[in-house]
Amino acid sequence: MTPGRPAVARFAVVGNPDNRRVALFADGVRAAGLPGPRLVPWADVLRDGGADFAPDEIVRLDSPGEDAHVDRVLRGADDPTRVEGSARWYTAFTSAVRGLRGGLRLDDPDDLAVLFDKRRCHAVLAAAGVPAPASPTSGSGAPPVCGWDDVRALMREHRMARLFVKLAHGSSASGVLAVESAGGGRIPATTSVELAPDGRLFNSLRIRRYTDERQVAAVVDALAPGGLHLERWLPKASQRGRAADLRVVVVDGRATHAVVRTSASPLTNLHLGGRRGDPHAAPPPLAPARAPGARLLPPSVAPGRRGGGRGVSGRGAAGRSPAGEVLPPCAGDGAAGLGAALRGAGLADLPLPPACKASVSLRTTGASMVEDAERTNSPSSWSLAMTTLLSTPNSLASS
Repeated sequence: MTPGRPAVARFAVVGNPDNRRVALFADGVRAAGLPGPRLVPWADVLRDGGADFAPDEIVRLDSPGEDAHVDRVLRGADDPTRVEGSARWYTAFTSAVRGLRGGLRLDDPDDLAVLFDKRRCHAVLAAAGVPAPASPTSGSGAPPVCGWDDVRALMREHRMARLFVKLAHGSSASGVLAVESAGGGRIPATTSVELAPDGRLFNSLRIRRYTDERQVAAVVDALAPGGLHLERWLPKASQRGRAADLRVVVVDGRATHAVVRTSASPLTNLHLGGRRGDPHAAPPPLAPARAPGARLLPPSVAPGRRGGGRGVSGRGAAGRSPAGEVLPPCAGDGAAGLGAALRGAGLADLPLPPACKASVSLRTTGASMVEDAERTNSPSSWSLAMTTLLSTPNSLASS
């Protein structure tokens, strides 16, 4: 045992008390035979400017999303369906994370600051040789995009006839526009952003197509103060006539979950009408690799519902497995999942109970749950698996 390490894993969770992910993680910890984690509410962290942890506490950060009060403090917006406020959210969140003191951390504040900034994240991926769509806004040294005029200029300079305009600190397609040059000099945009008559922006569950460039300009100009990231729009693969993409979660260097998403629009997000695709019918570039002993679940296992997130990525009472997930036996369940988390934090030598058969997953998707309504809350959720178990920043910041 390394000096200074706890004799038995003891967790503390920074999260929202009523959040389902917090409850699931606590259930998983207890199912693994460990003491229940101490909960430190995000509201207290934001109020006090941080929090203190015992030297032997393993600190796990959960999403600050899905709590109206915490969202108001972070974004400064009274209406949770508003798009604006992501830059303030980013500043407040990263400041709060840096105010956490002590404990054995599963995260790194500097990594989180990269993960939640698409521009910086894109630059890290490019520097590591990971293929990514070309972007004129990649990296901290790129010129800022102050509005629609700048977008038009970059489209011309980089010959980008089709591109995605994204909030630098957004997620779940909030503030994303798929922009394309059309005949006659027209530049329409497809987006979930609702432009109100008074100029305010709202997250909508209905995909819109703006064909008047003045409306596109109004949306982009309103988004620009929050920071914008531009990426070349690459053609997606298709499945049964619908655009398709593949989302993969990597835990401790191994791809453990994969889901094919399809859509009739450029945005494949499930809460915007996207559907889970059939992983067995995916073309070679999208077909998820079959890990030894893994189970690849068909779409019928967990049909999506309009307006609902993917729920919890687990096999317990809290939810069904998302369609197309690659689920290695007990990966993320009980002691096995704790072991992956501890290895990711360099704490693999901590003694754990024997591998259990508990069916509660310690990894959750972090997807926002939304009600059946025209508008939806500004999504600020993020995945534990991506933020605490990956050593290399990925496209978590992408939508």
